[in-house]
Amino acid sequence: MEALSPVAQRFILHWGEMGTRWGINRTVAQIHALLYLSPEPLSAEEVATTLSVARSNVSNSLKELQGWGVVRTVHELGDRKDRFESLKDVWEMFSIILEERKRREIDPTLQMLRSCAGELEEDGTEKYTRKRVDSDWDERRRRNSEWSRRVKDQDQHRQEKNACATRNSLCKCGTGILDCVVL
Repeated sequence: MEALSPVAQRFILHWGEMGTRWGINRTVAQIHALLYLSPEPLSAEEVATTLSVARSNVSNSLKELQGWGVVRTVHELGDRKDRFESLKDVWEMFSIILEERKRREIDPTLQMLRSCAGELEEDGTEKYTRKRVDSDWDERRRRNSEWSRRVKDQDQHRQEKNACATRNSLCKCGTGILDCVVL
């Protein structure tokens, strides 16, 4: 891999800083940024060399990024090395991260609130606590469901728009090509 341009360096550093604000390890975020900017998949060694990061840290970070679903392994013919690439569609990345955060953080919290509400006694000693937990549970569930639905609707709209644009482009190439392509 070629040396990073000043703009790429700034982007990677900023992505790392933003990652820490979102609760993601700085190196994990920087590796993600590097893979996002890379025109071709990179090996772990290339990532380690480019970012001057320990190879073991790169391996752990790549596993975490794969666990989030934003980086995947790519194999090339004649090369036994694993190479890695990031999703390039920002909206798809956002949707995946949102869904993963919901699964990892919001769903367990809502489950805990539901469990606490079920355990509280009705004898009046914890009446206020029950009211707060019930209120939080209902409101969080409603907001979470509404927000998730909106994001999925937006993603569906974007996909339909892209499919329509692709179909229109193909139509300009001639109707014969549409017989070969199923959209």
